[in-house]
Amino acid sequence: MTNAALPALHAVCVFCGSSPGSDPRYAREARRFGRLLAEHKVGLVYGGGAVGLMGAVADGTLSTGGRVVGIIPRFLLRAEVGHEHLSERIVVETMHERKMAMFERADAFVVLPGGIGTLEELFEILSWRTLSLHAKPMVVVEADGYWDPLKALIERCVATRFARPELHDHIRFVPTVDAVLPTLTAMPTDRTPSKIEKT
Repeated sequence: MTNAALPALHAVCVFCGSSPGSDPRYAREARRFGRLLAEHKVGLVYGGGAVGLMGAVADGTLSTGGRVVGIIPRFLLRAEVGHEHLSERIVVETMHERKMAMFERADAFVVLPGGIGTLEELFEILSWRTLSLHAKPMVVVEADGYWDPLKALIERCVATRFARPELHDHIRFVPTVDAVLPTLTAMPTDRTPSKIEKT
């Protein structure tokens, strides 16, 4: 991959764990993905924490001269150890405000390993996409099989007709962080304003 800027991607929102997980490879890959974003001049939007995979991806981007916007609810500043060295830190009052702010500032979404919070963020953005409220692409990094159960669940939803086959156009699974940016730029999207209303 070259260091040239990728077309149409100015900022990517990353959903991932505030824990490092059980395998050190998760944090190493998160940090490496952060560096890849900076090398391709793509900004990072994320949840604002300094620990776990969240901290790793932010540190990777910052260490390579990239721009990082962290968005964190006030009540999580201590729990997730709010990152003190970001390009921009936005403190909001609620989790919903956090997700809306991340959504508004991102051209696409990337999911790294994480827990319940990561799943909640993923499914809300994916639900908005299936309802045609936006057309921003989403990529999940499989991370040596971590997200295999999620992939199987989505396949089952389609197979049993609880989701339409075009769901596969809305979310893609890739094996490693190296495939994320090329996959995102190849996915269908548009730049029309979203229909999502703030509450």
